[in-house]
Amino acid sequence: MDTVAVAFWGAFFGVDALMLAVSLLAFVRSLHRVALTAALSAVVSALFVVAYLGWLPVADRALEVRLASHLAAVSSAALGLMLLAMLGVLRDRRRTRRIVRGLTLLTVSVMALGWGLSPVQSLALSSGWALAIGMAALIACVRSAVRGDRLAWVAVAGVLFLLVAVSGLSWIALDGERVSWPLHAVSAMAGIAYLATMAAALWTRYSYLIELREVMAHGPAYDPVTRMRSHAETGLMLGAAFVRDESETRPVGVIVVSIGNLYALENLHGRAATNHALFVCASRLRRMVPLSVEMGRLAEDGFLLLIRNASDSQALVQLARQVAQRLGRPVALSTGSHPAALEAGETQWVADVGVGVLQAPPQVRPASAVAMGRAMSRTAWSYSSRLAWFDHQAEQIAELPAAHPG
Repeated sequence: MDTVAVAFWGAFFGVDALMLAVSLLAFVRSLHRVALTAALSAVVSALFVVAYLGWLPVADRALEVRLASHLAAVSSAALGLMLLAMLGVLRDRRRTRRIVRGLTLLTVSVMALGWGLSPVQSLALSSGWALAIGMAALIACVRSAVRGDRLAWVAVAGVLFLLVAVSGLSWIALDGERVSWPLHAVSAMAGIAYLATMAAALWTRYSYLIELREVMAHGPAYDPVTRMRSHAETGLMLGAAFVRDESETRPVGVIVVSIGNLYALENLHGRAATNHALFVCASRLRRMVPLSVEMGRLAEDGFLLLIRNASDSQALVQLARQVAQRLGRPVALSTGSHPAALEAGETQWVADVGVGVLQAPPQVRPASAVAMGRAMSRTAWSYSSRLAWFDHQAEQIAELPAAHPG
């Protein structure tokens, strides 16, 4: 295999590794179903490619080809099951058991039949099995798309890319070194396109589970606009963070974010634009803050971030700077609820952000900590950095200096 072909397959494995890394991140965030499906897709796809490229660590060529045929049969069945799961076909347990049993029986039959053939013929049989599963998955995707599942059209594109990749890899595995680099390039790029479309489809299919989990966790206290704790639930979170035990010495980090131009935005463009602005700001916060930070909505124009153990004042200040910077980026807002208007985003808007930073003793009254944080965040509107803290030497609210003294 020449260096150009190796470069294309290197790009494929790079995308595959990225997908695996993202799945691990999803697992850390407790999105186990998304993580498991994405990780299996990445691992199975990589095994399939490695087997067909002849990169298995087996010295005996005949044994390597036969092992590749078995890996192809098993991985094809696994990918087929994951596609069906993504399309929602496996929701019914009885139907799932029937499909799994039938697919397992057929896979074992293909592998057993392969032992009666030569290694190359066995590999050809497994390639045909992989293409058959791909065609069956394509039919299932098209049927779902025709029934009105728009996401299924993404799956259709992904399966088409998969069929191109499998066809190219089969040609490469069966024809050996006589294959030129363009076929490697087409197969590798089709594999990359398959991974990309499947990752997008998986995330879209299962993202509703994330929101459903939040709704079930917080119930009526769940704010549908920001997808965070409501103002009332935030008060309960705040009360739990502050204790009355005198032996507790670790301070509580309080970051209050106030947005000063939401009222003006509503007067100019209506409530829909304001809800969109809150939705975007909350989304940016959820994506950037560490898992150890608790968040909630505060009144109509703010957010509260809590760090239970904020002994590291530098880390607290750094997080506040990141919040001010991220929320201060411009956003294109929609002004209507029609689907076309939601995607247009014709109104450019920049949040007038103020961030108050407080390192509070755990024995302080929660209401006092929030009141101080809100006062600092509103005072921060007048500062160029949009960051405020309490200067103990001057005994007043002041702009947070560029180099925080600690």
